[in-house]
Amino acid sequence: MTEITVVIPNYNGLRFLEECLQALYAQTPDTPEYEVVLVDNGSSDGSVEFVRENYPEVRIEALSENTGFSYAVNVGIEKAASEYVILLNNDTKVKSEFIKYLYEAIEARPQAFSVSAKMLMWDKPELIDDAGDRYCVFGWAFSRGKGKPSELYHTPCEVFSACAGAAIYRRSVFDKIGLFDVEHFAYMEDIDVGYRARIFGYRNYYEPRAEVIHYGSASSGSRYNEWKASLASANNVYVVWKNMPLLQWIINLPFLLVGFFAKFLFFCKKGMGRIYLRGLAKGFSRAFTPAGRKHKVRFQLRNLGHYFAIQWQLYLNVFRFLKKY
Repeated sequence: MTEITVVIPNYNGLRFLEECLQALYAQTPDTPEYEVVLVDNGSSDGSVEFVRENYPEVRIEALSENTGFSYAVNVGIEKAASEYVILLNNDTKVKSEFIKYLYEAIEARPQAFSVSAKMLMWDKPELIDDAGDRYCVFGWAFSRGKGKPSELYHTPCEVFSACAGAAIYRRSVFDKIGLFDVEHFAYMEDIDVGYRARIFGYRNYYEPRAEVIHYGSASSGSRYNEWKASLASANNVYVVWKNMPLLQWIINLPFLLVGFFAKFLFFCKKGMGRIYLRGLAKGFSRAFTPAGRKHKVRFQLRNLGHYFAIQWQLYLNVFRFLKKY
């Protein structure tokens, strides 16, 4: 019986697929049974043909156009018959016990929705690329440990959300909280789904034994570009609007305004201030579309304690950000 489905979203990632798949199929013999599903977002670089010819065991879901990260992984999740789903970026190279350690970590925690892997930088594998994601009251999401020595992040811990570039998820929880929100297209979608899981009382963790090397920005280009600045700022507003009830919005509004203004100044220095503002405007307008209203998380009194716990994390993560932890 297949215990795990590994879902790889791909868009013109041919140059990475050989190493990615080769490493996936080199897991240790004691790894639980798993299958690999490649969801291709209308690639034009021969990705699908390469996988069909060289890795016939990979199940391919070929989409006709680039639907974005969220839609693609949702296709893979819906096709999965296993209890656990690993989402893995195409520009990665996993270590030989990657799947086993993620599986053990989530199996040991019944309340876990997700477990994030230790992502290492491709060109400097002794440094952290991501050790789980944080989210703070300023509306900022940040990668835990980015650019710091790997040995400093050797202890499992709880995180605000898993980084969907390399993480395992409990499939049954998606049936309760919903899949990734396709309104995101890309960026912040993992923060959003992790936030949503927390509202419903689930937890997200980090497992340092599950190591993976990550190239980064393979589908979207450099770390900062106009497309990413616009999309990320829109999603930033959207995440806040859809997950916070009105009272929490009001309580956090002063902090959020400071956070948005600080980000605006940051992007001004990069010559993208207007693009950032346009992105914020798109986020607000998206929130009030029929699709945006549909995805709004409805407040339920039984989740009140979870909202208090989330609010505490939003405050606490400001100090973690300042400490670069």
